[in-house]
Amino acid sequence: MHPIIDGIIAGIYQTTALEWIAVITGLMSVWFSMKENILVYPTGIISVLIYVYFGFNYQLYADMGVNSYYFVMSVYGWYHWTNTEDENRAQIPVTTNSLKEWWISIGLLVGSFFVLVFVLMHFTDSDVPIWDATTTCFAILGMWLMARKKLESWIAWIITDLISIPLYFYKGLVLTSFQFLIFTGLAFAGYLAWRRSLEKTDRQDDE
Repeated sequence: MHPIIDGIIAGIYQTTALEWIAVITGLMSVWFSMKENILVYPTGIISVLIYVYFGFNYQLYADMGVNSYYFVMSVYGWYHWTNTEDENRAQIPVTTNSLKEWWISIGLLVGSFFVLVFVLMHFTDSDVPIWDATTTCFAILGMWLMARKKLESWIAWIITDLISIPLYFYKGLVLTSFQFLIFTGLAFAGYLAWRRSLEKTDRQDDE
């Protein structure tokens, strides 16, 4: 057990300043998201741009691609959250998927997984193609649902985080691995917070 603990401590000591910035802004982004605070997007953009760089350096090409996608979806989400026609609301409310949106979500998840596996196996030197593709396809779905402010986004994030914890540890990004452990707890809290927000909106609409 001691070698594992020693490895964790050594990994934290070896963490670069850039990774610290990525981790801190990433945690801030998740916290702001849980609070439905629009600062989720500017803080998130800083973090994902750093992880695009990390993805290239550590041969996590799907992860690099998904962080590029995060950047685009962050810009879209920033616009979509504040694009409300209700003058009494600063943002759109939390909603859940309709049947049609569930089919779109499933198609996005399955389609992105097979595309990523094919690309990683045939066009990159990734040594963890299935693992990388699995975390990435759930993250793609999570970001899409988050930008649409769907409650189900937190379920996708929980799955992403649980799979990412061992992946980043395996790749030697110890601090980032622990970041995803914290993300998991925040994702559970985010789901509960957004569910309460949804229930509050439903009560207001019924009045």
